[in-house]
Amino acid sequence: MSDMDLSGCFKAYDVRGRVPEELNPESVYRIGRAYADWLRPRRVAVGRDIRLSSNELAGALIRGLNDAGVDVVDIGLCGTECVYFATFSLGLDGGVMVTASHNPPDYNGLKFVREQSRPVSADTGLLDIRRLAEAGEFGNTAVRGTIVPFDIMPSWRDHVLGYVDLDKLKPLSIVCNAGNGGAGIALDLLEDRLPYRFTKIQHEADGTFPNGVPNPMIVENREVTARSVRLARADLGVAWDGDFDRCFLFDERG
Repeated sequence: MSDMDLSGCFKAYDVRGRVPEELNPESVYRIGRAYADWLRPRRVAVGRDIRLSSNELAGALIRGLNDAGVDVVDIGLCGTECVYFATFSLGLDGGVMVTASHNPPDYNGLKFVREQSRPVSADTGLLDIRRLAEAGEFGNTAVRGTIVPFDIMPSWRDHVLGYVDLDKLKPLSIVCNAGNGGAGIALDLLEDRLPYRFTKIQHEADGTFPNGVPNPMIVENREVTARSVRLARADLGVAWDGDFDRCFLFDERG
């Protein structure tokens, strides 16, 4: 393989760049091979967000891992924390999430952890992965890795609910804005276990992001949730980003 410049998409805590100029199946395949060469894992969880490019890039990542002899637990469409949960709960050696979080639709990226969901950042190995990926000098593997699909969401739901005493929860009216990202999937899974009445907006997962970039930290994106809280006379509102690892809270005044 020839050298490749990945300097533009390797950040301090993850990989993120425009598709296909910076990230594409070839570069993501290399990054998968490099991650495997650096960490030497046996089994790795792979998840993806709802972006239109995520399925193809996750496929390239999995091919890279498999070609390096790594067995992949494919947990499919999920949130970033679901990859972290799968990694430690299943006793895996690492995990990779294909996501660009709250970035525009033409971006995508990768977030990495190692065993026990310990994060991989620029000061704990991410730059080594970049160097290996750019060089592209990968050896042959005697045995190719396998792919096992696994639905992590039911056990993730039970784990999340284990943090609260359900009997002590009081009924609330809550406006939930998934931003057409992945939070709606998780919310639907939790809904019948909670004593809350949900008003759902921008709920359906849609990688075209018809209502704009799912980033509740942008001030102009907050009004739709704030207005819905006021109209519903809700107790609070919650708006999530695309891979629902961050949220913005609204009180009853919106």
